[in-house]
Amino acid sequence: MTITTYRDAWGIPHLRAADARELARAQGRVTAHDRAWQLEVERHRAQGTSASFLGSPAVAWDVFARRARLADTARRCFEALERRDPETAEWVRAYVAGVNEGLAGGAARTPEFARTGLAPGVWEPWHPLGVWLATHILFAGFPAKLWREEAIRHLGEDAVPLFATDGPGTSGSNGWLLAGSRTTTGQALLAGDPHRFIEAPGVYQQIRLSCPEFDVIGLAVPGVPGIAHFAHTGTVAWSITNAMADYQDLYRERLRRTERGVEALNPDGTWHRAARHTETVEVAGNPPLRIEVLETERGPLITDTATDQPHPTPTPTAPAGAHPPHSAPALDPTAADGARPPHSAPALDPTAADGDQPPHTAPALDPTAADGDQPPQGPPALDHETRTGGAGGKTHADGGAEALALRYPPRVTADLGFSALLPLLRARRVADVDRAFDAWTEPVNVVHAADTDGGLLHRVAGRVPVRSHINRTRLAPAWLPGHAWQGWHEMPYGDLTDGVAVMANQRGPAAPLGVEFAPPHRADRIRTLLDERRTWSAADLPAIHTDTHLASAAPLLDHLAALDDLTPGAAELRGRLLAWDRRMDADSTGAAVYAAVRTAVVRHLAAHPAFAALAEPPAHPEVLLPWLALTPRVAFALEHLLRAEELYGIDRPAVVRTAVEEVAAGRPTGTGTGTWGDTHRLAPWQALPDPSYDGPALSGDHDCVLCTSAVPGLTDLSARGPAARYVWDLADRDNSLWVVPLGADGVPGAPHHTDQLALWLKGELAPVSTDWDRLELVEETDV
Repeated sequence: MTITTYRDAWGIPHLRAADARELARAQGRVTAHDRAWQLEVERHRAQGTSASFLGSPAVAWDVFARRARLADTARRCFEALERRDPETAEWVRAYVAGVNEGLAGGAARTPEFARTGLAPGVWEPWHPLGVWLATHILFAGFPAKLWREEAIRHLGEDAVPLFATDGPGTSGSNGWLLAGSRTTTGQALLAGDPHRFIEAPGVYQQIRLSCPEFDVIGLAVPGVPGIAHFAHTGTVAWSITNAMADYQDLYRERLRRTERGVEALNPDGTWHRAARHTETVEVAGNPPLRIEVLETERGPLITDTATDQPHPTPTPTAPAGAHPPHSAPALDPTAADGARPPHSAPALDPTAADGDQPPHTAPALDPTAADGDQPPQGPPALDHETRTGGAGGKTHADGGAEALALRYPPRVTADLGFSALLPLLRARRVADVDRAFDAWTEPVNVVHAADTDGGLLHRVAGRVPVRSHINRTRLAPAWLPGHAWQGWHEMPYGDLTDGVAVMANQRGPAAPLGVEFAPPHRADRIRTLLDERRTWSAADLPAIHTDTHLASAAPLLDHLAALDDLTPGAAELRGRLLAWDRRMDADSTGAAVYAAVRTAVVRHLAAHPAFAALAEPPAHPEVLLPWLALTPRVAFALEHLLRAEELYGIDRPAVVRTAVEEVAAGRPTGTGTGTWGDTHRLAPWQALPDPSYDGPALSGDHDCVLCTSAVPGLTDLSARGPAARYVWDLADRDNSLWVVPLGADGVPGAPHHTDQLALWLKGELAPVSTDWDRLELVEETDV
């Protein structure tokens, strides 16, 4: 058999093979050639070993990933996949074989390996599942439950809606579906842009996969076979956004140490032994860290334990450049679709540690078997050592230290939804896509699909447990009854209104499954723009991708309009803002002034004594701290905070007055005479940051359709935005369009490393080309 690799004008790989299995092998090989460094960074994060070559900034993620048992979960999911769906398991194995075939050659052309001294490793069949799981573990935003606990404890229940992400809160993806009745061709159009952390190399890989069974173009996740999120088969196309569903729980566990080990208090009043072992996290340039890994019947404990300590064995000093400052600007902690804080990334592999104890047997996978339903009978008395030592967290007077357990569906079901991937590639009609997404697990997504027969689909896909309101919103007490999972929600379907469906992480068909959603501004703006004309073509739609109108500016501008007795400079600045068109264009001075005033307002509100108790986050793992940072919380809740009837006695007009006077006087953000693009610049995440990098100016803001998120109060730099843009045309696939922020090749200096950046910045898209005769044949390989 022969695997053939073609490239188009943008270096995008187009692959042909005799069957789906060999095509997966070809996909693995070409990805290893183009993205070797990215694959190895993700694999090490998927093993909890990234600090071994990235140094101490990566320790926090490695520790979290090991404690959360992400690697062990991915292994279990692959083993279960082999039993339930051997064809897909073999397909994944073929992809991994291709990665291993191409990795050495890809590493040889990639300078980061030499900079860190990292040698390419060997991929195992479970690694793609590990990459997928770790990439999406924070998508449901379970750390927001920690924020709600703190807000309620210090400010009361009324604080929860004030700081809710609905107004404004998250950045997330846009997507819209136009039925044939709303297009110039009479066939449907799908368009949108996933908002994630912009990474170098990019988080999406443009690719074409062709064999006798199917011929699919789309955006793949490097390290994972197939094309899960955005694809066009020629007769059917689909796309997704994050549904903002809540499907992960945090349990407060009461623990005690006895001669038998660590025990957790169950709802029936009995103490059950927690699975326990220790692991060693290697850290380049520093001593290793020994950590305790515990798991109760609810799930793995993710908070610190008392036994964590540096390992006495030294490690060699890492090469220069191996200690990247992963603590880039603290961006929106409640991000919908891009939930990878700059200092954290996918990671796992707990069982591949020091091996002082064998991997434990996990609790039963039945989702209803976790908590029991008997009333508590009170914990037995503890000796002094157990009372004071605990397993981390606070200690109760009746005995038992507290820690937090994370419960998430793949840990419970041993299913990551990979059985959806091959059926998606083989889909011919909307009904095929619908059936394929029945097997979807996580993240929970809203799906759009359309086919050439006129079929349309708007649904939610994934797995969300049925459980109590407390579980969904706050920390559930593991020792009390009533907090067990009771099966799974049915996934809802949405409707099209006048031939249009819009998804932008707002409340919609997924509303019964979530707690907080994105504000409606992006969705409302897209709908408004689409209603400005009756029919659209594929070439028309990029103008919607790049719309910069900022509806959420209204509350701050309303406060400004009501001010009087301003100094002449502040009055002139206010006049400029009230005349501003509310567009966050890179060359706009009005946008720059607005951003400067907004930053000052956020800083003053965050510094107010009313919020002092929330200024210092509680002791939780570092990976979770972005969800607990006060200034970003104030920034992304500013609309609610300024519109609330009362805000804990804060004189908001006085805060706005102070802010506008400061900006007028040139404090602290400059004179206000520059443009938005002077400070709002692209800052992509890199495992090895380039200190000389100076990002280009950006238009947009977190509530614009062009969603390039900064963190008002902290930075105007944007590390999150459209990680790709696409337009799928069902009338003719070659009229489809796509673009990524950088390029198809992950190797710095390569011709296609950043050749799409200029298009992306201008809001332009590259044409999709599927004519084999117009592509360049670069390799034929007999296998």
